Amino acid sequence: QVQLVESGGGLVQAGGSLRLSCAASGRTFSNYAMGWFRRAPGKEREFVATISWSGRGTDYAASVKGRFTISRDNAKNTMYLQMNGLKPEDTAVYYCAGRNSPFTSGEQVAYPYWGQGTQVTVSS
Repeated sequence: QVQLVESGGGLVQAGGSLRLSCAASGRTFSNYAMGWFRRAPGKEREFVATISWSGRGTDYAASVKGRFTISRDNAKNTMYLQMNGLKPEDTAVYYCAGRNSPFTSGEQVAYPYWGQGTQVTVSS
């Protein structure tokens, strides 16, 4: 079955950087679009970024555009989220998600596969 495992979370000061990774297994990774979502304390889970099967198509939430970069290495079956200029409001559990389509989507319902999440905490 499809498995998604996030890593790279941690505690960082405001203005700092982190890179999250999502290792995928169980199917041909390069055929499908992927995404990152997050759930902040007391809030609903929200869209962060999405990337197409090839990596050429990307989309971002307005709140992270210009600070976060999504990418993928299909040879390594891994997706990344480079997070720069982190703010306390970026504190959340970050989830990796996989589609059954090659195209990007910002909708949670479009993703049938989810990882367990990794905690990112940004201190002020």
